[in-house]
Amino acid sequence: MDNGMESMLDTYLFETNSLLDNLDEMLMNDEKAGDFSPEDVNEIFRIMHTIKGSSAMMEFGPIASIAHHIEDLFFYIRDKGIDSLDPQHKKELFNLMFRSEDCLRGQVEKVESGEPLDTDQESFTTEINHFLKKISGAETEDAGEGEPEKAAASGDVSSSGNLPSDDKAVCFLHVFLEEGIGMENLRAFMIVNALKECGLEFRHYPENMESDSGTCASIIEDGFYMSFESEDEADKASDLLRTQGHIRSYELVMAPEPVPVQEVPASAGQETPQAPAPAQEHGQAASKPQASAKQPAGTPVKQNLISVNLMKLDSLMDIVGEIVITESMVTSSPELNQLNRDAYDNFMKSARQLRKLTDDLQDIAMSLRMVPISGVFQKMSRIVRDMKQKLGKDVRLTLVGEDTEVDKTIVDSIQDPIMHMVRNAMDHGIEDTSQERVAAGKNPQGEIILSASHTSSEVVISIADDGKGMNPETILAKAKEKGILTKPESEYTKKEALGLVMLPGFSTNQTVTEFSGRGVGMDVVKKNVESVGGIVSLTSEEGVGTTFIMKIPLTLSIMDGMKVTVGKSIFTIPIANIRQSFKILPEEIIHDENGSEMVERMGSFYPVIRLHQFYGIDTEVQDLAAGILLWVEASDRSFCLFVDELIGEQQVVVKPLPVFLNSFELKSSGITGCTILGDGNISIILDILSLHGAALDNV
Repeated sequence: MDNGMESMLDTYLFETNSLLDNLDEMLMNDEKAGDFSPEDVNEIFRIMHTIKGSSAMMEFGPIASIAHHIEDLFFYIRDKGIDSLDPQHKKELFNLMFRSEDCLRGQVEKVESGEPLDTDQESFTTEINHFLKKISGAETEDAGEGEPEKAAASGDVSSSGNLPSDDKAVCFLHVFLEEGIGMENLRAFMIVNALKECGLEFRHYPENMESDSGTCASIIEDGFYMSFESEDEADKASDLLRTQGHIRSYELVMAPEPVPVQEVPASAGQETPQAPAPAQEHGQAASKPQASAKQPAGTPVKQNLISVNLMKLDSLMDIVGEIVITESMVTSSPELNQLNRDAYDNFMKSARQLRKLTDDLQDIAMSLRMVPISGVFQKMSRIVRDMKQKLGKDVRLTLVGEDTEVDKTIVDSIQDPIMHMVRNAMDHGIEDTSQERVAAGKNPQGEIILSASHTSSEVVISIADDGKGMNPETILAKAKEKGILTKPESEYTKKEALGLVMLPGFSTNQTVTEFSGRGVGMDVVKKNVESVGGIVSLTSEEGVGTTFIMKIPLTLSIMDGMKVTVGKSIFTIPIANIRQSFKILPEEIIHDENGSEMVERMGSFYPVIRLHQFYGIDTEVQDLAAGILLWVEASDRSFCLFVDELIGEQQVVVKPLPVFLNSFELKSSGITGCTILGDGNISIILDILSLHGAALDNV
């Protein structure tokens, strides 16, 4: 595939997925309201019309076929009015449209992954046609009268001068395409579709240009026609045609009166696009655009949004990161010490201005990657809707903070974890029947609250249900049965017991269902969230409900870090993980029953991890009172790190470790990446959560 086709495919996938997202949101809102609005009926018709045309252009026949049949269905509904359907038909229509959306998404996903499309769509299209026949009833026989656009389109297109048979037309626009552009039928259809998207109502000939490649020859030779019932509509279309590409010329042709019929056979089979009769009419068309040029209201508004390939944004972030590193190198260069006082002050003044501009550039580059989390949240509405029907539960989903923006990479990574937790809340959190909820003094309708909010450096996402909650004793018993306890049951706190549901293979379900279980897949949730530097925690109270909380960094590329030294090595610790730094007196150190060192902070005791011992680094600072202690925390883990000294806070660019180091599993040793410092040295970035686990395992 050449670059041109690949770019067209990217554009097609982006636009089609956006249209399907809009369709899903529209269907969810309409189903909540209990009815389709006339505006949404028109919008669904336009969505399917667009998907049909673009899919036909890309030669994705199965997708175009499904969209075409749904378009036919909504053509009838639009023509007769949505109120012509009874409540049962509307309910069936909602279910049919959701299945249609799923079918289209499945086909688009195959296009994205390069898999062949399902060519056998007959059963599904038959279902759509059957529903159309059901709602049309006895009127099906008179469908030709009920669909004036299609009935009128039955006239054949002859050569220029032989206008299509259209009794309602007042005038026609006769359009000729540029020579040699290829796929003339689809080019013509795209022009027609673009004009209809602007709200114009007209008929086009040939009517089947998008699906019949045989119409290419007639369009090449004689162009194509658009018929209008008013000259005003034709004038607006004439203005819009000037904004379209691949058009050689166009002319306004007035519909003939019934009397001068003899003129038609006189020119039949003789005239070409350059024949005198149409050219004479072209004089009329020439004055029309000038007269309407003073009314630019019909011209499309200039688009202010563009879609950008994510790889380009990744490259931009890499360059911005290199600029940050280079700026730090320049300002910390030892040669600056050789400058006199005035020259040094002038340099630092310029350096501060450069730093300000660098920070602004970094903020803008990061904001380009930030997208609202509403897209993920909206998909959860669909999951709740489908599970309500399959499980027979009355549940509402409440969305809070869906406008919260997160890095695009992180949004893609957390979609599956959120989906798992919402499914678990539906299947296991909410009571099976409304009678159970009423007996417990609750609202018969269950509620799941999906919320997102910002802190200074992370986004907090919570999934809370008001269901039956979890019993720690039941979880412990199940864990003991599976043999996954690491210490006696009596030593587990309530929080630790609840955390067992995150272990692989754990489930409180007695039977396996389509949506089981609170714990099945939860280990994957934890793994996916931690892979983007986040943490998962949960709280639950039996009879009240369960809340899962995910804390995820806003971006993975640049972070605020604290540089510390251990011997001759420099480590960087994320500022978000540091609660306090302090020095300690020898008498403040205590030892547990195993002889491990601990210190007291705010009424609690925390273990001390000596970095020089853990990583085997030679250092002269061995006494705890001589170095610095950092009180750090991640998830529900909290401890103190012993280092030689603090260098200071610095914004650092996170670099992944070289691929050849993957076999050493450094992540499990508390190392998550590295960064380049201003003097060119490399600093290891520590992962506090995995460092805690690795250090305890070595005790």
